[in-house]
Amino acid sequence: MNSITEEILKEITDWDGIFSGAYSLRENGECISFQNSDNIRIVKKEDKSGIDIYISSAAKETVYIPACVTKSAVEDVVYNDFHVQSGADVVIVAGCGVHTDAEEGSAHNGIHRFFLEKDSRVVYKEKHVGIGNGAGKRVIDPVTYAELEENSVLEMETLQLHGVDRTTRDTKAVLGRGAKLKIHESILTDKDQSASTKFLVDLNGDDSSVDLVSRSVAKDDSVQEYSSVINGNVRCTGHSECDAILAGNGRVNASPALNAACIDASLIHEAAIGKIAGEQIIKLMTLGLTEEEAEEKIIAGFLGA
Repeated sequence: MNSITEEILKEITDWDGIFSGAYSLRENGECISFQNSDNIRIVKKEDKSGIDIYISSAAKETVYIPACVTKSAVEDVVYNDFHVQSGADVVIVAGCGVHTDAEEGSAHNGIHRFFLEKDSRVVYKEKHVGIGNGAGKRVIDPVTYAELEENSVLEMETLQLHGVDRTTRDTKAVLGRGAKLKIHESILTDKDQSASTKFLVDLNGDDSSVDLVSRSVAKDDSVQEYSSVINGNVRCTGHSECDAILAGNGRVNASPALNAACIDASLIHEAAIGKIAGEQIIKLMTLGLTEEEAEEKIIAGFLGA
């Protein structure tokens, strides 16, 4: 493990020098270390780059699967599948950091699939960062697919706060009876960065539910796009919310869509785009902050950073 990997791990996980329990550590397109626990088994794929994570019904723990790109001219694609047995209750800490130090850029594309059996619960935490002084672009394009069986729960917390020049975040999910999906994302872009978020959720089981919440800040000349589609095919509930703050010449396009195919489908969407209120800045400046510091405080609070 090199020093840049250590720097990335400290930022995207709670790593303090060692991972306890099950983990898989990826560096520059290769799995450099992994460990199983009594209830979680990690198996390298034979036909492609990536791993299968088998989580037993007795699992009540945390598993770590961070990916680090520490040099320029790396194009990393990884396929990770999570097989979660009935009754499991786990936290999955993922995340990725991309470092470039030259003219060539680097990219990480993590393709994750979740298969949650009946009555299982997963909290998935993913943080993305870009670092380094190189002119090359730092690109992170996560793809997520989830199948939730009866009464299973998947909570996703995704955070991107700095350094990622381009990202496309594509998430699709299919929910069975009583299943619950909760996603909360926070994204900050600046300079000429771009970010695109796409959600597609099919509520196919009675009493299934989804709650999508996006908080974004577009600064300078950056551009963000938010698209969500919720298909309510049965008696279900769905909520999509996109709140964005603009600063400088930032732009945000929000396109929430709801499709109800059942009279008992209850679907709601909300979207709000605006700037930081001047009185908020003034109030914090009276407490001794500069205008820039006040803006940073407001943005951090808005994003939950």
